[in-house]
Amino acid sequence: MTTLTKILPAPVIDETVRLLTEQYVFPEIAEQLVGLLQRHLAEGAYDVDDAEELARLVTADLQSVNGDRHLRLKHHTDPVPPKRGAATLDAMRRDFDTSLGGAPRVQLLDGGVAVVELAPMLFPLEWAAEPLSAALTLASRAQALIVDLRTNRGGDPDTVAFVCSYLLDERTHLNTMHWRGDGRGEQSWSLPHVPGTRFGGSKPLYVLSSDSTFSAAEELAYDLQQLGRAVVVGETTRGGAHPCDGWTVHPHLEVTVPVGRAVNPVSGTNWEGTGVTPDVPCAAGDALGRAHALALARLSG
Repeated sequence: MTTLTKILPAPVIDETVRLLTEQYVFPEIAEQLVGLLQRHLAEGAYDVDDAEELARLVTADLQSVNGDRHLRLKHHTDPVPPKRGAATLDAMRRDFDTSLGGAPRVQLLDGGVAVVELAPMLFPLEWAAEPLSAALTLASRAQALIVDLRTNRGGDPDTVAFVCSYLLDERTHLNTMHWRGDGRGEQSWSLPHVPGTRFGGSKPLYVLSSDSTFSAAEELAYDLQQLGRAVVVGETTRGGAHPCDGWTVHPHLEVTVPVGRAVNPVSGTNWEGTGVTPDVPCAAGDALGRAHALALARLSG
């Protein structure tokens, strides 16, 4: 039987307040959240028995002003390392090792239509370049391609650009990240050269989405949709467009704070709070069948 040790909320809230003030991409929202957290701390709202319950309460408060789903106090069952970003990276590494590097399925359907599932994340490019290149090169000979992002919860923007590079013919501006602090904009472009073989920019392309599709996976769907390159089939996605970083504030708690915001060069905005709206709305469970039918119709037309 596990004995719960009552957590002291003040050090966790104090450090969360500091990180919000110094790091959050929207300083005005940070100021409101700081006041809310400090008020609730003084009122005893965070006097709970364990770290998991504190994480739930604080996350609800952090997301109460502007609904930013990247802004969280995350509970980890296992103790998390203190280095910035290390908690998230450790969890990602475990997922990477059990998912064939983030490309768990490559399948050829009837009519020369290939499916490449990218899940559960778009892992850091230094890990994922080889398995993703292998999967996308294998699918490059198909007549049409379906990229399944229904269970993908995000990842690395550089990996988004890498995947897009296999699905386009020319170097293309995909996105611009605006960072807090110096206000600089960092553009993301598809690559002029890729290892392996491109599927290219002319054959039919479909992207499957669900209400679980999040963050960098949403960017992949949104970038291709805005460029007119892909038809998105499925459900509206979760709506998280802000790149974030993580800081350990307790042996079992990590604060994730968005440090930038995305701006698409076509739409001039992003999918934050709204999600990516599918071109062909349907239940996530029906999306593969719908996309396959659309691809067959297009190929026979």
